[in-house]
Amino acid sequence: MIFTKNKIGLLLLLVTIGFSFQSCVKDRCDATRTFIQWIPIYKTVDEIRQNIQVDGPRELKNPGKIYYYNDYLMVNEVREGIHIIDNSDPKNPNTVAFIEIPGNVDMAVKNNILYADNYIDLLAIDITNPVSPTLISRTEDVFNSLSLHQDLGHLVYYEETETTMEIDCNDPRWGGGSWFFQGNNVLIDSAFDNNSPTFESGSGSGSNPPVGIAGSMASFALVDCFLYVIDNAQVDVFNVENNTQPQLANTFTVEWGIETLFPYQDKLFIGAEAGMFIFDNTNPAAPVYLSEFRHARACDPVYVKDDYAYVTLRGGTFCQGFENQLDVVDISNLEDPFLVETYPMDNPHGLSIKNDELYLCDGASGLKVYNIENVNAISENQLDHVSNFDAYDAINIPNKDVVMVIGKDGFYQFDNSDPNQLIQISLIPVTRN
Repeated sequence: MIFTKNKIGLLLLLVTIGFSFQSCVKDRCDATRTFIQWIPIYKTVDEIRQNIQVDGPRELKNPGKIYYYNDYLMVNEVREGIHIIDNSDPKNPNTVAFIEIPGNVDMAVKNNILYADNYIDLLAIDITNPVSPTLISRTEDVFNSLSLHQDLGHLVYYEETETTMEIDCNDPRWGGGSWFFQGNNVLIDSAFDNNSPTFESGSGSGSNPPVGIAGSMASFALVDCFLYVIDNAQVDVFNVENNTQPQLANTFTVEWGIETLFPYQDKLFIGAEAGMFIFDNTNPAAPVYLSEFRHARACDPVYVKDDYAYVTLRGGTFCQGFENQLDVVDISNLEDPFLVETYPMDNPHGLSIKNDELYLCDGASGLKVYNIENVNAISENQLDHVSNFDAYDAINIPNKDVVMVIGKDGFYQFDNSDPNQLIQISLIPVTRN
């Protein structure tokens, strides 16, 4: 194309006007965005070490981890304490007490002693009489806070708040897509879900087991006379032979993003955002690294049975992953685990196994039951799907045909004598303000 002198002049004029117009509207170039904002919460030592109060039954509002011990269920009320529920009759669960424990997110029980985190401290609570628990010891300064501020105290967690704000087009956050950044506070794009980032597995048998049973989301685990607790990037090992006076015996580092613990036989399986770690636990005081199975970044609890580990990966969380799937990992050679099969899910969380039945909590999609005799055809062998509630974690009660499930909607129990047709037998609902 040939430009005449007049045409070139006209073109320059239009370009000049365009830049001028852009300059005029620059101040109006913005977008409204909604975010999950994570606000840093600080606590002083005096605020942390308040007297532990025991109250009567309290309504469920924000349930988290679960733990089963001797016909009682402990349900964590996130960062507030622990509900104690008499579950001797699963059709009529009865909440008998609430223990106020600031900062609590997990627990474990051995010989009637309940171990619970209280921000930076470890508490030992006698629950011989579950209606009237008694604090018997406090082990101070054993857990790391996120940071320590000279005036404000310990940074103990980030509180999520939905925030709507206008962002100028020159702000790097203006563009589309999900993003993450940290400054005076942390913001996460609304593309992520609003599950709090929470930073469960033992076994027992008989009518009065010395050790309880945790869900697969546990960050506490008991093996023999040792209590394991995830503490940021490391695992703290406490000697609880004198169960009223836990002593820190060992600490070993894994990596940032470790989330869950699952002891199985003489091995310890650790679920992390980036994979599953396997430790030889022949000497419970000093677990030894064996191997790891890496996967895409996602939150992942682990459940182990025989030669296979079942790992759920979920996206849309603080872990920043996008996978929603069940991975089956062959662990017959513990030093060389490998992926057998992957099955798509909606938003999988905790899981539990009874015989050859896998109970998988699939978030807002509810509870799914699969036959896992053939690990290469799990998706073709779905037995049941209860889809009218939110499911976070599950525990199968030993010697009973009952599976317990906790989620955003409350505490559910199902008769699973026929895994092809679960029957709801009780519910303690969450009360919303």
